[in-house]
Amino acid sequence: MIETLMSILFVYVFILLGYMAKRIFQDDMNTKTLTLMSVYFLQPFVTVWGFSTAKLHSEHLYVPLLYLAIIFALLVPTVLLGKMLFADPKERAIFSIAGFVGNTGNIGIPLGIALFGEASVIYTTLINIANVFVVYIIGVYIYSRGSFSIRDSLYNIVKIPIIPASVVAIVINLYDVPLSSQLQEFFKMGAYTGIVLQLFLLGTFLQGIRIKELHPKLFIGTISQKFIIVPLATAIILSFTNLPLFVQGVIFMEMMVPLAVANINLASLYNCRPKDVTSLILLSTLLFMPLLFVLSYVTNHYYL
Repeated sequence: MIETLMSILFVYVFILLGYMAKRIFQDDMNTKTLTLMSVYFLQPFVTVWGFSTAKLHSEHLYVPLLYLAIIFALLVPTVLLGKMLFADPKERAIFSIAGFVGNTGNIGIPLGIALFGEASVIYTTLINIANVFVVYIIGVYIYSRGSFSIRDSLYNIVKIPIIPASVVAIVINLYDVPLSSQLQEFFKMGAYTGIVLQLFLLGTFLQGIRIKELHPKLFIGTISQKFIIVPLATAIILSFTNLPLFVQGVIFMEMMVPLAVANINLASLYNCRPKDVTSLILLSTLLFMPLLFVLSYVTNHYYL
């Protein structure tokens, strides 16, 4: 538990460093450059390293597939609802996808250890990998649609290197392609750099946000979706499965984690109101802290 708390503390330290750097250097600190470095150069390292940490087995694959199925089942009505609620295409894009891009890695994995023990790591790792595909395929397309045409949005998916990197990593994992210790260390260094840059980038965006400028409808809609609609729908869907309660609890927990920093990458990259997205990430993270007690109660009484 102490190690988990320390890990979360380190997360906030790097966010604070990004905030201070942007506050001190102002316009000299180019967030666009940091975003490009993260998305196009360092995130592929995070993915390849993530696949190298756990061997994939057939009995494990059902969990990330179910996670993706739940997201797809909820995404379609959310997109349709977004078209009715928001006239602005950028607000519509944020509402449609932000709530589904959760922080399944930096928060989900250590929180899984705290609530369920180390037996949860294999499942949280696979769910985090599945979330990569949600972020960099569906997320890229929807955020792009806030500013780009359908054709250009599809092209933006092709340009993202993390998808082919993930395919290569899956092949290496499934076929047991040997990697030297030096190569594994190389990927680990790149992954840790990418994780730190992600957190640092969040801090730079936090420096300039004005929460009072966030559209109330966008805030209420996205937060309600994240912490009410998605968890309730997930619990109902999971109740119809034959999965052990322990595994159901892990999936339920991952669906409740706050919005991921990856939302900022895509919103910034495609000019889809990154300041608003940053405000939503900050607010969802703050709201998640008291909700942790509710989540702990639910998991202890229903899934353990």
